[in-house]
Amino acid sequence: MTTPAPSSRQRWLVPVVVVVLSVTVGGGLLAREIYRRPDQPADDTSVAASTPSPSSSGAPAAVDDDVRMTEDAKRHPQAEAVRRVLERYFTAINTKQYQQWTAVVTDQRAVSQSQNDWKKGVRTTKDSDALVYRIERSSGNSLRVLVGFTSRQQLEDAPLFFREPCIKWRLVMPMVIEDKALKVAAVDGGPPPEHEKC
Repeated sequence: MTTPAPSSRQRWLVPVVVVVLSVTVGGGLLAREIYRRPDQPADDTSVAASTPSPSSSGAPAAVDDDVRMTEDAKRHPQAEAVRRVLERYFTAINTKQYQQWTAVVTDQRAVSQSQNDWKKGVRTTKDSDALVYRIERSSGNSLRVLVGFTSRQQLEDAPLFFREPCIKWRLVMPMVIEDKALKVAAVDGGPPPEHEKC
């Protein structure tokens, strides 16, 4: 007898195992890159250059440094308009400028919060480290902007559902054209946006 059956099976088994392991390892590495990309620290190739934000020292953040963008977000045709709106939005919160805030949100959103309620809500809030991950077209002339940022506030001013002095948020901010300008609309209802303790 020349070649027993188990030997021929072993010859096929080794290449099959090698191929399966290669595909598994390759798929795992690809998945890791896809899911880790938004959480990677900023560098010159993936995110617009930024200097350290002075908001960490207690001073209002410089407008130019407030909002960074991934390469994916920067490729969107309205990326620069989105960045400008978000910079004004966060700066208004950090400097407690209600009129500036109402200028960059929709009329419906502005009407839903009186000046007193708004100022009470952002009394000790300092937002920083804003990063736009993605900009997508939605229905009509609206956009969906996936943005992450860090919010610091006194404990008593933190949301009731997450009493922490420092929260990292990640949420979709809808934007629409209103009065020929891009504005931040009300965030969709439902469960609270993605959040974690700093």
